[in-house]
Amino acid sequence: MTTVTTATTGTTPPAVPPAAVEQLRLRAPQARPRIAVVLGSGWGGLAAQLGSDALRVPYAELDGFPQAGVQGHTGELWLGRVGAHEVAVMSGRKHAYESGDVHGMKVPLQTLRALGCEVLVQTNAAGSLHPQWPPGELMVLADHINLSQRSPLVGESGSERFVDMMNAYDPALRATAHQVAQRSGLVLREGVYVWNLGPQFETAAEIRMFQRLGADAVGMSTVPETILARRLGMKVLAFSLLTNMAAGLSDESLSHAHTLAQAQAASVGASRLLADVIAAIAL
Repeated sequence: MTTVTTATTGTTPPAVPPAAVEQLRLRAPQARPRIAVVLGSGWGGLAAQLGSDALRVPYAELDGFPQAGVQGHTGELWLGRVGAHEVAVMSGRKHAYESGDVHGMKVPLQTLRALGCEVLVQTNAAGSLHPQWPPGELMVLADHINLSQRSPLVGESGSERFVDMMNAYDPALRATAHQVAQRSGLVLREGVYVWNLGPQFETAAEIRMFQRLGADAVGMSTVPETILARRLGMKVLAFSLLTNMAAGLSDESLSHAHTLAQAQAASVGASRLLADVIAAIAL
């Protein structure tokens, strides 16, 4: 069990646009979620574990929330429970490759922080850079490489924008994830995630470069949200579902359809581990 206190980065969270916060409070005035979750491809099964009284709100009904633009991302916010915890679960995210804008998740995360969320649990589908880590395995992020060198904090002013990214992925929360996986008899890898802007898949030469940089998995999301969450004073835990071997490491042909198929095949186990880890976080 891990005790979580509100993360401090020496910053004051930016002002939150009030519209989405008020819209959610009108729908669920008693809701006080303290854990926010972002579901990527293959992790959608968590929504079915939120309880029969969970509230579903389409992003289209929340000002500033993104429209679903990628297959496998439903574009819904759920307010419910996992174990004893109230949670706010985003089923789908805005990817920077959809428009070139890395600010797409800024309003949603500001909104969830304003509702009371202290922890952000992220999930994604990623390509494995290890021949020994096959598709279907899970990885908890120890760190990331922002290969694109793009930040959702560009445009802010003041010294608070210089966010400390040391321990961007909380060590105590990672330890909890490993403890839960071990009790469940599941293999949970730990490694470094490299963010590639996309939407095209990487070349074999790029994959070799990522390996030399020390990356263990590659994907097209998660890093902008982690930066935003740390700016907001939230602790972050993140998981990758390895859906394919990266370019040049196998004979398989990469495609989004292939990624979704592999993610679906591993979805039940991934979602179960995610629920168990969230339930084990002690707030």
